Amino acid sequence: MWHNYTKRPVVVQAVRLTEDNVRDIASQIGAHLVHGGKGRRSEISGIAIQTLEGLMTANIGDYVVRGVQDELYPVKPDIFNATYEEAS
Repeated sequence: MWHNYTKRPVVVQAVRLTEDNVRDIASQIGAHLVHGGKGRRSEISGIAIQTLEGLMTANIGDYVVRGVQDELYPVKPDIFNATYEEAS
């Protein structure tokens, strides 16, 4: 039988990936730069992140979230904005 649950409020760290910070974020978390996309092979399009589910890509504009167990994962902006709000 299905039951209803509410997600517990937890504080996580997150950063939105931009062209200006992509190299710094990749360096901080040990991620590899991803090149290409939209006909631009030489430009950086995101980073490859090792997650609990395997290797995933965070594209420019996505958020990189550090979870409660220090795990990393990418989140698309629309999902991030619907799920998270800035903690005080």
